[in-house]
Amino acid sequence: MSYGADQVAMCRRAAVFVDKILKGAKPADLPVEEPTKIEFLLNEKTAKALGLLFPKTLLVAATEIIG
Repeated sequence: MSYGADQVAMCRRAAVFVDKILKGAKPADLPVEEPTKIEFLLNEKTAKALGLLFPKTLLVAATEIIG
């Protein structure tokens, strides 16, 4: 299982900050942002290899299931 920020969305937001800095903004003046999109990934293949099963509620809640 993995729960965290969507890396693709984070990179897109970083590009906006790079653009502002290249246009002359001071990095210290830019706001700190929290992630707006969160991912919940389940690795069913590894879980099966360990003899574990995910409950249906987790499978339904997952953003992506690897397996």
